[in-house]
Amino acid sequence: MNYQGVVLHSRVRVALLLFAFGMTALSVSAETPGVTDNSILIGSCSPLDGPARFLGNQTVLGATSYLHAINDEGGVFGRKVQLLAFDDGYDPDKAPACFKRMTKEGVFALGFFVGTPTAKVYVPMAQEEKIPVVGLFTGAQMLYEPLKRYVINVRASYYDETREQIDRLWEVNVRKIGVIYQDDAFGKTVLDGVKLALQKHNSSPAAVGTFPRNTLDVNDGIKSVMAARPQAVVVVGPYAPVAAIVKKAHAEGWRPQFLTVSFVGTEEFIKEAGQDAEGTIITQVVPPYDRTDYPTVALYRKYLSKYYPDTPPSFVSLEGFVDAMVVVEGLKRAGKDVTRERFISAIESIHELNMGLGPKLMLAYGSMDHKGFDSVYPTVVKSGQPTLLTNWSAIGKATSGTSMASSAASAGRQ
Repeated sequence: MNYQGVVLHSRVRVALLLFAFGMTALSVSAETPGVTDNSILIGSCSPLDGPARFLGNQTVLGATSYLHAINDEGGVFGRKVQLLAFDDGYDPDKAPACFKRMTKEGVFALGFFVGTPTAKVYVPMAQEEKIPVVGLFTGAQMLYEPLKRYVINVRASYYDETREQIDRLWEVNVRKIGVIYQDDAFGKTVLDGVKLALQKHNSSPAAVGTFPRNTLDVNDGIKSVMAARPQAVVVVGPYAPVAAIVKKAHAEGWRPQFLTVSFVGTEEFIKEAGQDAEGTIITQVVPPYDRTDYPTVALYRKYLSKYYPDTPPSFVSLEGFVDAMVVVEGLKRAGKDVTRERFISAIESIHELNMGLGPKLMLAYGSMDHKGFDSVYPTVVKSGQPTLLTNWSAIGKATSGTSMASSAASAGRQ
């Protein structure tokens, strides 16, 4: 992927993004690291290489699209907002070194991280060092509970996503629900969300299966859940293994209603799964990017086209764009004499701010609330495109014979 103003260092832990019209030497004061008269330095760690690289690259691309525009307009109080983006490979073992690299560079704040397993490492370190973190591409509950002063979440949580999925399925009489999940902190937190949502209906998962992170070793997970013949299956992972699960299940003649959460990387999942992606339900934490009637979606499309004209829109980069908007809003509210503590307090002062993302997404924080949004947008893959899902009754009708069909298919293979 070609970023404007980016130097990519492969084989090194880092991909360094330097954008603005040239990087001023940073004279980091003891009081406010990463802030000079001309710049504010933000650090990021995400998978810029490896099997989850689409998620990291798209997150950073979306964020830089907005920051480029802010810098072109003069920055924030005359300071250009600069981003150092490092690769952690979606590997928690690499996270400590990536964090230390950022602190060595003297960043003011952190942002645009990707993944629950790595966030579990970064968050305690950021809390200990009292470095603000804004915008994590994960909805893990450990980010929200208990409240963490230096962690500012923007997106809705995985609990929000799974509650929407289970409640809507329940309404259309889809009650037998399985889960195939990545066997790590990410998969387990989504599984917990499914269990919690089902408990409300006095139910529990019909079956569960797992697969290891950063692999396509999904056969055992499929078999474990297929044997229970559920009507619907929540699949938890990034795009590559989720696509593998859907394709292999269909090849076996098993066609429950598949659902997954926003972390999947919708566009790459559709690309990898091909025709087998059809009908998959994916909850999103930002509006569909064709909703250009929403001012921020239109702005995102405009800046993406300007700074990355060869890159198509995606839900992931739109989320990164929105995260960058929150960072900039916090910097503006913190004032010219910005400090880390003022930055956090400034974001906490945001109450019901219309972010131009539609009536469902009004940004709201407080001293005891560091979660910006609560709502999600369900989509379904239709003709190779993620389409807003408004009629769940059709899902209920489509799955009414799933258990019997799966049973017959299983019998035919014996």
